[in-house]
Amino acid sequence: MKTTPGRIVMPELLDSLPPADRHALRSRLDLRRLNQWMNHSQLMARALSENLNTRATCRIAELGAGDGHFLLSVARRLKSQWQSVEATLVDRQDTFDPAIRNDFNRLGWHVRVETTTVSEWFRQSPANSADAITSNLFLHHFQGQELEELLQLTARSARVFVALEPRRSWLPRLCGHLLWVIRCNSVTRHDAGISIRAGFSGRELSALWPDKENWHLTERAAGLFSHLFIARRKD
Repeated sequence: MKTTPGRIVMPELLDSLPPADRHALRSRLDLRRLNQWMNHSQLMARALSENLNTRATCRIAELGAGDGHFLLSVARRLKSQWQSVEATLVDRQDTFDPAIRNDFNRLGWHVRVETTTVSEWFRQSPANSADAITSNLFLHHFQGQELEELLQLTARSARVFVALEPRRSWLPRLCGHLLWVIRCNSVTRHDAGISIRAGFSGRELSALWPDKENWHLTERAAGLFSHLFIARRKD
């Protein structure tokens, strides 16, 4: 039986480029297209809808939120279910697109942007500060104790956590070599291979989640290229 190689975490080019760099701007556009093709907004919206009972006002935080377009695409899918949402977008780079703030407002989502590291944001936030925390193509940047501590802080802060990550398997690796066909730029092509090697398989995230007895954990392949992790507090 063929085994999946272990995770290899390396720096990605997009993380080192200034937000206004033309190659970075193009790469973020590529990522929007890739998220659409991987169906990540639908997967995220479905996971939130199925695992989070709506309230009069729902509090959501996204880790590594980038320019905000991914969460906006999720909000559009949930517009018929959630009428009032307080959303916090956390990212260490100031890349939020202010042009989409009104789009959030029209959906009943009130957005606050936090330009800081996720560790610092967690340190400044009280326990149970969010109903749900989400991340999209973010956790694979971390490994070892740093990843374990991030999951511990997440469990302290929310009732539901949903993460979508690259799946570390042969098909994503193969397709990652073919991104030139759809005209992804050199930054995106470079980072795709690194992201997939740092991705997840099996129940690797579940194994790191704290206090497993008090959480419902779901971890599985999602679509052809993605890895889905959901943690929902039992109470």
